[in-house]
Amino acid sequence: MNGGPARGGGHAVVRPRSAVAALVAAAALGLVTGRFVLPSPSGADAHPAARSGAAVGGASQGASAPATPGVSAPTPSASGSGSASPTGATGPVTTANLLGPAAFGPDAGIGKIHVTDRYGDGHYANAACTGEKTLTETLGGPGAHFRGLMTSPRTDPSDPTLALDGADQVAREVAAEARSPSLAQNFSQRLLLEQVPCQEEAPGHWVYGRTTTLRLAPDVTASWMGVYQGSLNTTGTAPEGEEPCGGIAVLRSGTHYGVLEVDACLGTAAMDRVVRTALSQL
Repeated sequence: MNGGPARGGGHAVVRPRSAVAALVAAAALGLVTGRFVLPSPSGADAHPAARSGAAVGGASQGASAPATPGVSAPTPSASGSGSASPTGATGPVTTANLLGPAAFGPDAGIGKIHVTDRYGDGHYANAACTGEKTLTETLGGPGAHFRGLMTSPRTDPSDPTLALDGADQVAREVAAEARSPSLAQNFSQRLLLEQVPCQEEAPGHWVYGRTTTLRLAPDVTASWMGVYQGSLNTTGTAPEGEEPCGGIAVLRSGTHYGVLEVDACLGTAAMDRVVRTALSQL
């Protein structure tokens, strides 16, 4: 992630080195409290370059949960439109299931967004603090759809879904399908566990905030965490009362699952809207 989590393979993106027992304990605690806590990895990365610009769409714009670390707050499923709850997806994932530029809207102030797609394996927004593994290394599954959204058509030669200049990356999504809804749930939980070690880092290091859960239907859920610059991390965890600057979400809809990394500096309300849109489309 630009200005925060570092890309795998030597690039700047949005990562456990803890033992298996620690992961199991973290998962059990996270499901109860909404916040996963793992032992802090040793050798934390140096503080990355700060992101430019203030967070767009802060809590004052009607976020469904406060932007402070602590207990996760499941948010209501709908916008008061009275429409029926969505149903979990079935069948293969296609590019139609991936987030489009319109999700960011003119209020984000991003401008024209270019889209690039590919299918296969690769790093999926896992930061250095959690191992920088590929999707196959984490799940052992087949390939997935990768989509990059960026403000420049110039892409990284090694991966067209990454901007050549990290500052041009708006977001990146990875999505695939599992053989059953229960397996998709398992995959999404494992992907979330890959991210949560970054909720605790040494002061001065970028850090993820607390986990927020969105539930649009029993099998249509997302968990997301905001990113906070190292200059805001003075205690080893995300600061209270501050807005994030983008973030990461793990999504599941029926048999579909995925990870959405938002590099654009979005605050709580804007992140909530983008994650809801991605989840509804998945």
